[in-house]
Amino acid sequence: MIDDYQPQKIEGKWRKIWEEKKLYQPKDKVAGKENFYHLVMFPYTSGNLHLGHWYNYTGADVYARFKLMQGFNVLSPIGFDSFGLPAENAAIKHKTNPEDWTEKNIKKMEVQLQTIGTVYDWSREVITSHPDYYKWTQWLFIQFYKHGLVYRAKRWVNWCPSCQTVLANEQVVDGKCERCGTPVVQKEMEHWLFKITDYAEELISGLDDLDWPERTKIMQRNWIGKSEGTEVIFSLLNSNESLKVFTTRVDTIFGVTYLVLAPEHPLLESLKSKIQNWSEVEHYIQQSRLETERERLSQEKVKSGVQLQGVFGINPVNQEKVPLFVADYVVADYGTGVVMAVPAHDQRDFEFAQLFHLPIKEVIQPPSDWKGKGAYEGEGPLKNSSQFDGLISSQAREEIQKWLIAEKKGQPAVHYKLRDWSVSRQRYWGTPIPMIYCPKCGWQPVPEKDLPVLLSKINDYRPVKGGFSPLARSDDFVKATCPRCGGPAQRETDTLDTFVDSSWYYLRYVDPHNQQRIANPEKIKDWLPVDMYVGGAEHSVLHLLYARFFTKAMRDMGLINFSEPFLRLRHQGIILGPDGYKMSKSRGNVIDPDALVEQYGTDAVRSYLCFMGPFDEGGTWQLKGLRGTARFLRRVWRLQEKLVSQGKLPLETMRMFQKTIKKVSEDIGNFHFNTALSSLMILLRALEREKAIPQAAYINFLKLLAPFAPHLAEELYQRIRKGENFQSIFQDSWPEYDPKLIEEGTFTLIIQINGKVRDQVEARKDISEKAAKELALQSPKVQKWLQGQAIKKTIFVKDKLINFVVG
Repeated sequence: MIDDYQPQKIEGKWRKIWEEKKLYQPKDKVAGKENFYHLVMFPYTSGNLHLGHWYNYTGADVYARFKLMQGFNVLSPIGFDSFGLPAENAAIKHKTNPEDWTEKNIKKMEVQLQTIGTVYDWSREVITSHPDYYKWTQWLFIQFYKHGLVYRAKRWVNWCPSCQTVLANEQVVDGKCERCGTPVVQKEMEHWLFKITDYAEELISGLDDLDWPERTKIMQRNWIGKSEGTEVIFSLLNSNESLKVFTTRVDTIFGVTYLVLAPEHPLLESLKSKIQNWSEVEHYIQQSRLETERERLSQEKVKSGVQLQGVFGINPVNQEKVPLFVADYVVADYGTGVVMAVPAHDQRDFEFAQLFHLPIKEVIQPPSDWKGKGAYEGEGPLKNSSQFDGLISSQAREEIQKWLIAEKKGQPAVHYKLRDWSVSRQRYWGTPIPMIYCPKCGWQPVPEKDLPVLLSKINDYRPVKGGFSPLARSDDFVKATCPRCGGPAQRETDTLDTFVDSSWYYLRYVDPHNQQRIANPEKIKDWLPVDMYVGGAEHSVLHLLYARFFTKAMRDMGLINFSEPFLRLRHQGIILGPDGYKMSKSRGNVIDPDALVEQYGTDAVRSYLCFMGPFDEGGTWQLKGLRGTARFLRRVWRLQEKLVSQGKLPLETMRMFQKTIKKVSEDIGNFHFNTALSSLMILLRALEREKAIPQAAYINFLKLLAPFAPHLAEELYQRIRKGENFQSIFQDSWPEYDPKLIEEGTFTLIIQINGKVRDQVEARKDISEKAAKELALQSPKVQKWLQGQAIKKTIFVKDKLINFVVG
């Protein structure tokens, strides 16, 4: 009689053996094996892994183990994104320092990640707050600076008066700082920027060749925001000045009844003497700076503005005089910071025109059945447009653009929403920006031999008023020598946005201990780019966009020989609490994975997370489901009782087995873990009906299960091997199916109840209705849906489906 299945006893044992055998530490080159770089997004050092982390890392690990058993030389590294404002705020709150808080959290999270039973190569661990890592972050900043991709400029930014730092648009929620809730204001500051806009076109076109979720690619394209149109020159009445206006709808130019400038537009200051109501305009400009960009662009926001009295523009196509306004719904960094307003054909302009009683001139004929209110924003034939009347919009755009070019009043143009990336942060816990300011020589990069620029130890992490990092309190840090003239200078006290740290970490994994260079070029060629990248959809825009920008910039500097960092990308869904809501402490629906492991074992938690729903959708956590998965694993364990050293399975069971091998292989490859496990559960039921199970068949079953329940599979695999020279199940080959057996005699029987699919099972071809009914009624899923209900009618479609009508 076999012993009881005790997951807590075997799981720790196998993790220790795998570590001792260095099973998951791949060499850079292995004869006969193709390298496969598999990467999961590294976690922030929050100090605790919740079920959402488990869900991500488990699914990614299943795929990594699958590739390992397919014969690939798999690299699956891990590290920690450990700089950032949360650690600094925690240090202030708990009167500790961010480094101690971070290191304590890392130690805890390392143990938690190991408990999941992942294939991570811990010998390659990178931690972004360690000097041996951020030295190279600083080195890359200097290379970008030397190649003209870093500059310093004044920009209007989101500013949190409490946190005393710049915030990205994504860090502003309902006009408030997402971290502390303080209302955010606009502030003009000098800061460092990366010229990501130099790569705008390539960042869009490069998406076409990537195996990424289409939704993610759409989000990237929308963020970059490419617009093709015309740049039109509007001269100003009685002035040598003119305004450049970018529009994608030059076909509506005859309908322009006013122009709108962004409050930040530089021309406003130069027109100051001509604007008769300057004090009113100036007050409006000041008020607009209290709003975030997102608030200003909101469709729900009530329109406001001020006319520039005494200043008029001239429409180049008809010489009409049009008034000028300043309004906060126009932003300086979009297009040219000026909008030609066509209220008849733009709803935003229409609402503004109504507010200020401005003319509304229709120049596009709406279709006869159009009954909309407000502006008609569609296309159609032109009217009230001089010689262009009758042309449809698409043709009119071409012809009007040609006319403007000929008259030297316009030209074709492409604009992007994407703005250069501001990377200056006025906080302590981040990578120091390696720049020095000299009164004589200006800004100079720190000599590379002096890297890393270390964070000084300080006692007060509170922000310094005036927009300076806490590092400004350290005289030892601030005082520096100019690298060019040797005179007294000051070090930059801002630190880098943490997105910079995570924009290149995938590269460091291939050679994490190299002290001479960012990574050995041969190792880069051996492993990169990343073959599969797994992580949350919340990083669909910024992290992925910045990593792609870094990759293209490093390619152009000759550091790497590829253009995209992540060839394939998969996102995980969200795990909801048992009540169907997102897990949160306030709702009291947070599930502690450590407690679950203690009671049910790691393999049960892993397997249920994979079974509970499609990986990219997530699902609702149910303890009952976990218990069911734990019972499934115990049944796999008990199947040992039926093992025989020789023999074959009956033909029908063998056919089902072969089809399961095919399905599980395809499902894991497509991240369909839930259906793969469902197939294994169906196969297990068939095996349990057999009197004897050949060891060879059982081993193949264990191989199919191994990516999901690695500890259990390894234990049972080694019991069968009985002390032979150690070979892990993950060093064995993935099962191959026999196509002939799959083709002959079986099909997937769809089981429906009242027309809804409730399960599917393997059945022999030409199965009778009676036999199909008996087979379908053995399904636990079907039994659940039929419980307490009588079958009124059975509909049977041969070799396809059976449908039970109940009610």
